[in-house]
Amino acid sequence: MIPLLPTVALAAEGEKTNLLMPAGGLMFWTLVIFVLLMVVLTKFAYKPLLEAVEAREAALEAAISSAQADRDAAAKLLAEQQAALDAARAEAQRFIADGRATSEKLKASMLEETKAQQQEMLERARRELENEKVRAIAEMRREAVDLALAGASKVIGKNLDDTSNRKLVEDFLASIPAQGR
Repeated sequence: MIPLLPTVALAAEGEKTNLLMPAGGLMFWTLVIFVLLMVVLTKFAYKPLLEAVEAREAALEAAISSAQADRDAAAKLLAEQQAALDAARAEAQRFIADGRATSEKLKASMLEETKAQQQEMLERARRELENEKVRAIAEMRREAVDLALAGASKVIGKNLDDTSNRKLVEDFLASIPAQGR
């Protein structure tokens, strides 16, 4: 502090000091104080500050890499979910198509079964009609035989043997071709 005294003393005496004029002692002490301040700041302030900044930078990089990993994992999960959703849609479409095909098959099967039943009913009705026709013709023949015998017995005036007469008329009617056949 001694070299500063002449400058302060000169300033106090009223002399004009040229601040642009280099003063060797002042420059020396300014440089020493600056170096000491740099050493102290480097040792006690810059090093901890630099370490804190580096730690903060490392934490930020870790957070960024963690966020990137989370984003990648989320994108992967989204892709998996999208694939699962697409698969579910495809499976639903397949189920719908299978259902339609099954219903068409069932419809066709039921139509075929109905047609077959209808055809069977028609065939049965034809057979029953044919059987009824045969029975009706046989019944008419019996009636015709009975009427012919009754008429012949009235004409002849006596009752002939019923079984022999019936046989005779049935043979005659059997020899006549039926017109409805």
